[in-house]
Amino acid sequence: MSKRLLEHWFDEMHLGQEEITRGRTVTETDVVQWSMFTGDWFLMHTNKVYAEDSMFGERIAAGLMVLAICGGLVLPAETNTVIANYGCDRIRYPRPTFIGDTINVRVEITELEDREDGTGLMAMRWHILNQNGSDVCVADFKALMAHSPDAQKDA
Repeated sequence: MSKRLLEHWFDEMHLGQEEITRGRTVTETDVVQWSMFTGDWFLMHTNKVYAEDSMFGERIAAGLMVLAICGGLVLPAETNTVIANYGCDRIRYPRPTFIGDTINVRVEITELEDREDGTGLMAMRWHILNQNGSDVCVADFKALMAHSPDAQKDA
């Protein structure tokens, strides 16, 4: 089995490298648990009758919840190459995510910046796609990455 994108060391990465994650269906339970955890009870997420009269015609998932779910799709749980999330910029939601949509993420490396401390900053563009292949969220992330142990010895 080949390594996932974020299981590679910084010095193994190259611009334009891509990965498409597995899919995951957004459920009503996700929305309820998100609301309970965050206190975000926005009516478009939690009130079926209200949402039916909206421009979307049904409830939609919270954008930040969708983004958080995708963190779990992108980041392998046991990787030791990622040191930390360095930040997220320019989050856009061109389409809603509905309860029952299955989402995945197309990740592309857009920038690599080597640092003198044995780490590197990797910028990624995330395209969060629904089951129809349409963008429901696009965001730019940066991660602080480790160099391979061999590269650190050579430094």
